[in-house]
Amino acid sequence: MPDFPALADLLTPTLAALCGFAFLAGFIDSVVGGGGLIQIPAMFVLMPGVPPAAILGTNKFAAIWGTASATIQYARKVPMPWSVVLPAGVVAAGASFLGARTVSLIGNAQLKPLILVMMIAVLAYTLWKKDFGKLHAPKLNPRQQLLTGLAVGAVIGFYDGFFGPGTGSFLIFAFVGLFGFSFLVASASAKAVNSITNFAALTYFVASGSVLYAYAIPMAAFNVGGSLIGSRLAIAKGSGFVRVLFVVVVTALIGSFARDILNH
Repeated sequence: MPDFPALADLLTPTLAALCGFAFLAGFIDSVVGGGGLIQIPAMFVLMPGVPPAAILGTNKFAAIWGTASATIQYARKVPMPWSVVLPAGVVAAGASFLGARTVSLIGNAQLKPLILVMMIAVLAYTLWKKDFGKLHAPKLNPRQQLLTGLAVGAVIGFYDGFFGPGTGSFLIFAFVGLFGFSFLVASASAKAVNSITNFAALTYFVASGSVLYAYAIPMAAFNVGGSLIGSRLAIAKGSGFVRVLFVVVVTALIGSFARDILNH
């Protein structure tokens, strides 16, 4: 189990910077996903001596509280399609565990070029279809929604466990493109699914002692603050705001993937 740092060691600019990145990650993640794109790299840079498992576990602990608070905020103001979200979330949690086991056997480096192409396609389609996600117009009957939700949960849940980055954005794109949800409802639905999958992952990190609570707890507080502001802003501004931020985050993901591929 990782040692807890002394209190004196925590009162540093490093913790202040981590909390700042946690706040920004919570804000972005609550609207369109992609918080891990901000928080995880910052932790690797600011905590160079910490094992990767402890960084990922600490990140997951900090992030799940923000994701859960955003879900609650959305559920109060946005009509949540629970008949789709809950089955998809449960299947995604199981598939995420399977994906994590699979990556330990075969690795994920070969997946990056494919994901880069998929991200570019998602961005191009979103920009091309100007009315994409503008209106909430479900196009599947209840049975089709259930079956499609289970399939989406299985595929994206496996991806989340196997690789991870961009999971929230892929969920939003699926809820808009396959179900006909608006960007706002899709974002709310994605947060609910993410809450379930994050909880499943966190149980593993907690059980294995891979959470540095002295860092994770203050980061969680700031992540929740960012999530509350982000989700309230998304609800107030509507699907147009979510769509713009979605384009920005997907573009950033494309840049991150392209840089990693070129560097390796």
